Amino acid sequence: MGSTKRGAWKTMSLKTLALLSGIYDLALAWPLILVPVWVAGLTGAPAPVPVINAQLNGLFTLTLAVGYFWAAGAVEQRRGYLWVAGVLAKGGGALLFVLDHWLRHSPSSFLLFAVSDGSLAVLTLALLLKKR
Repeated sequence: MGSTKRGAWKTMSLKTLALLSGIYDLALAWPLILVPVWVAGLTGAPAPVPVINAQLNGLFTLTLAVGYFWAAGAVEQRRGYLWVAGVLAKGGGALLFVLDHWLRHSPSSFLLFAVSDGSLAVLTLALLLKKR
């Protein structure tokens, strides 16, 4: 195996990351849109009131997913989208999940979203900063 060990972020392409992020967001979006009360129960959160708030979060997430798939089609020309969705939205979301957990005692399951969103944000940042 004569190759050197490298982290996944060193070998992953921006296109692959955009597709992965789009799939991740789709997996979150549809349940939030279609069965938001069930999702709340699954995560240990109270049912959303009004339900439309959770569904709007699902629509926002669906919009991000569509944007990731669009960006993957011409990733070098659409890097700006990855800065906005992949670094700002995912990184900001991760931070808000952590702050909400500490300040408002939201369910610990929310920290899984902080880890997954935060990991995708850091990975996106690393790949965007990597020399082309």
